Amino acid sequence: MRNYKTALMAGVMLACFTGKASNAAEAGAPRVFTSEHSGTFDGHKLRYTATVAETILTDPAGQKTASVFTTSYIRTDVPKGTVRPVVFVFNGGPGSASLWLHMGFVGPKRVDFADPVHPPTTPPFHTVDNPDSPLDVADIVLIDPPGTGYSRILPDGKPEQYYGTAQDAQMTVDVIERWTREHDRWNAPKYLMSESYGTIRAAVVARLLAGGPMATGTMDGMTLNGIILLGQAMDMSGSAGEDTRYLTALPTLAATACYHHKGPAGCTAQGQVAAAQAFAADRYLRALYAGNALGDAEREAVTAELATLTGLSPAVIKANDLRVSTTTFAHELLAPQGQEVGAYDGRYTLPLAGSAKDPVADDPAMGQYVPGFVGAFNDYVRHDLNVTVAEAYEAISFRTVNARWDYGTASGAETNHAKDLATAMRRNPRLRVMVGAGYYDLVTTLGAAAYTLAHAGVPQDRTETHLYPSGHMPYLGDEARAALARDVRAFLSQ
Repeated sequence: MRNYKTALMAGVMLACFTGKASNAAEAGAPRVFTSEHSGTFDGHKLRYTATVAETILTDPAGQKTASVFTTSYIRTDVPKGTVRPVVFVFNGGPGSASLWLHMGFVGPKRVDFADPVHPPTTPPFHTVDNPDSPLDVADIVLIDPPGTGYSRILPDGKPEQYYGTAQDAQMTVDVIERWTREHDRWNAPKYLMSESYGTIRAAVVARLLAGGPMATGTMDGMTLNGIILLGQAMDMSGSAGEDTRYLTALPTLAATACYHHKGPAGCTAQGQVAAAQAFAADRYLRALYAGNALGDAEREAVTAELATLTGLSPAVIKANDLRVSTTTFAHELLAPQGQEVGAYDGRYTLPLAGSAKDPVADDPAMGQYVPGFVGAFNDYVRHDLNVTVAEAYEAISFRTVNARWDYGTASGAETNHAKDLATAMRRNPRLRVMVGAGYYDLVTTLGAAAYTLAHAGVPQDRTETHLYPSGHMPYLGDEARAALARDVRAFLSQ
């Protein structure tokens, strides 16, 4: 539902529409929907054009293989010749559309969650103006890969051409390069903003963009100014070892326990993260390394410290041999109260009883915030952006895309894609990276992000990390979103 009266009274995001669109019926031409708007972002009033456009991809034989939709927000009230940065934005999955970043952070409107931890779960859902969008400092292009959003595999295409890490990255490179040519933005500073599996896409795309005989077969020469990684998930190799995941998860468990008042009195997320990091890097590491050789007295001492940090009972910690997984933690932390905490955002809770244990639909976070995002987006794209297409907008496609994804492991391909990022940064000495992580993200933990970046050859002097009081989507909540917006603006303006 649109909030026209609120927007008019606030004078923040007044929108007027041209209603221009080209239909697929017009000789099979790609569909394009444009509308003109104005709004205020970070205190700056501006005008911009919103364009939802279809790009048709072809194979070497010229067969039309896929239809990819992008949504572009381009500022129009700038002097001729102004060079503005462009941020190419995508989510993850694999099989996820870009509506999460679109309606949660970068779009000119966002889903209205007055209380982000207790969002509305039934319609009507609402959108509100989003002054935190970085549209004042950069133009924004959101990409929905084939099988997500309105993007589809066409009859002459095959899923294996796009549903895989290498294929997907090459598709993204092609879309970015084509958009750059069509909009005459070759000389604009270029950035990627990615989330979750999208951070893998960003790392591989960064390596491929410049080209080369062993990558794309040509030397395309396109480089990036920066990459923003949110909820990073670049290392899927498992090469760090089994015990490392318990060490890197501990800071997130400690922060989440503190949020639910299960930590020490007067604790803060920042303080608990620091305490957990210090413990994990020293005494906890030595205890896990010792294994069954750990003495009884030391085992009791480590158990007690883990209980203080995580809020779990010593009995639970001992039953798990000092190795508490994020799944166990989510199930056990509030079990005495009959509640389970969310994996995608540990601030969320739902009753333990009645869960069918679907890892996504039954997750307390995903189960509650997805309806609002999907409902608000579908209303916004139709009534504010004037998009009329027959296809349903696929928010997350598990069976068609995710279940068929080719990670490249069968061919022995590298699955720690932080090394792709390190390669891109070696080739481009001015490429900078910003990492954003949520304190309460039990899926891609802040500790895993730090460990991955510290062990993949990524230059630390060109990498900055920021933590936010949120979960897997580090922009859920006014405080988190405002802090992320401040950091992103600073990163894009350097």
